[in-house]
Amino acid sequence: MMLWSAILNSNIQNVITEVTSVSNMQLEEKIPSGDESNPCISKSTRLPRKRFYRARAHSNPLSDSHFPVPISPHHVEYSSHYPHFFPSADSNPKKIEFADVGCGFGGLLISLATLYPDTLMIGMELRDKVTEYVKERILALRVSTPGQYQNVSVVRTNSMKYIPNYFEKSQLSKMFFLFPDPHFKEKNHRRRVISPFLLDEYAYAIRPGGIIYTITDVEELGEWMKSCLEDHPMFESLTEEELEADPVVKLLSCATEEGQKVSRNGGQTFKAVYRRIIPKV
Repeated sequence: MMLWSAILNSNIQNVITEVTSVSNMQLEEKIPSGDESNPCISKSTRLPRKRFYRARAHSNPLSDSHFPVPISPHHVEYSSHYPHFFPSADSNPKKIEFADVGCGFGGLLISLATLYPDTLMIGMELRDKVTEYVKERILALRVSTPGQYQNVSVVRTNSMKYIPNYFEKSQLSKMFFLFPDPHFKEKNHRRRVISPFLLDEYAYAIRPGGIIYTITDVEELGEWMKSCLEDHPMFESLTEEELEADPVVKLLSCATEEGQKVSRNGGQTFKAVYRRIIPKV
């Protein structure tokens, strides 16, 4: 009797599991993306709600992650990122010019998209949930404001490993590194997204005259990034007059969620903005 009872209980549990699974599938089918009953979408703005896409503040860039990576810049699928500009593959000579490395929730990208409507730009983010949020945000903005935000996209990737897979030599005119992970421990400094070794790769991707923008609220990291750029033979700092005239500089501390948080708390920020040059022989 005890054996039959155990078998019966096991069968009942299997049935409950199957019913629950079917119910969940039916629920997912009834709540498509963009539907008013979708809790991930704000009813008032029709934009994705951040609290459903939260993730750890930072990820280990040296760990192995599994996501598709183009073999070369020629294999980047522009038509999937920018269908307005590329109704079919290879239908437009335009290329990505701005790259926001570690773009977070996409605040800077959204601001730049309307400031430079004819410039293609991309956010590069390692965290999958955050990448998905930015993607949904861009799609929602394209629907709510027809004709805008067609020039911006996002990709989940590790920019410390795959910059050469996305960009040709001298392709970019601007690169952004806003509030990167400080990796405080000295043994983890090799994980920092600004380093002498990585600046070689960035200098390859940025055209002469292009600009690299960095900002942080950690003074030691600010000094580190400034020192790396100052010591690199292919970068020179912008003058105060040039910084004042550059409309992008004003966005560095206010366009991102992290920058807004620092501002609310009355914190300091430390910028380093440098131009790509051709080194003197």
